[in-house]
Amino acid sequence: MVEVEIDSIRVSLMSQHRVVILKEIHSERFLSIWIGPYEAEAITVSLQELEVSRPLTHDLLRNLLLALGAEVKQVNITELKDDVFHANIIVSVNGREIEIDSRPSDALALAVRVHVPIFVDEAVMEEAASLPEVNVEVGDVVDESTQERLEVFKDFVETLDLEDIDPSEGDEE
Repeated sequence: MVEVEIDSIRVSLMSQHRVVILKEIHSERFLSIWIGPYEAEAITVSLQELEVSRPLTHDLLRNLLLALGAEVKQVNITELKDDVFHANIIVSVNGREIEIDSRPSDALALAVRVHVPIFVDEAVMEEAASLPEVNVEVGDVVDESTQERLEVFKDFVETLDLEDIDPSEGDEE
């Protein structure tokens, strides 16, 4: 299992869905999980430590677990099956550890409320995580296939006739 933290929650420009971005603690790998707007709001409210007048659903879950003497130990994102992430909430009660099946969004909303670590199965990270893109600077070494793809653009730019362009054209004052 790989420990992660919530890096950010982003809004899709195409739909009402949100994406929670999990970042591996000791690496630069990121895992993106689509979640609904209500779950995103529940996570955001807790991360920003906003006060709400009445308990939200995930606050109720936390309060219920505490009232029953259960302690949330951690949240695990365990599987990616048919493009759907699966999670477990690990709870300790009466000396027993119990795994409770959960949607990742609900597990994350609870995790931020009870301040427990979040883990992702290494197989899930290998399948679905990504690394940030590296900016290619002039003079950087690139592999042969990348070089071939870049040559097309180089050829195009070299064929442009820039002599007739007036730099002040298009400026509006």
